[in-house]
Amino acid sequence: MQLTPLIAVHMTAAIGAVVTGPFALWARMGSMQRPWLHRAMGYAYATLMLLAAISACFIRDFDLPNFQGYTVIHLLIPVTLFSLWTAFRALANKDFVTHRITMQSLYVGACLIAGGFTLLPSRYLGNLLWHECLGWL
Repeated sequence: MQLTPLIAVHMTAAIGAVVTGPFALWARMGSMQRPWLHRAMGYAYATLMLLAAISACFIRDFDLPNFQGYTVIHLLIPVTLFSLWTAFRALANKDFVTHRITMQSLYVGACLIAGGFTLLPSRYLGNLLWHECLGWL
């Protein structure tokens, strides 16, 4: 798989979400809460996740086991979109517990777990990391 503009957009949005997510989560923890930082980082995180999910719809991989170019990881697209919708609906209903749980789960599932799978040697970023940068495999 080559680095196309679409993959570059997806990768930039995903890495941006991985970086901004902890700031949004941290800004509401502890006794000194920072609602302005939480809101700003939360909107940035949600926008980056939306961009990553939408761009992933157009990325197809025919090398891995797939169905018309869509692999198992593509199942995270509707999960991500539904999670974002649920989190913002919970905010509109002033259900902050559901909002918090949904956004924390989205970060762990989509950014950490799915992001970890991108570092496998058979994936594009994993190939860059393990073969090109480190030269281990």
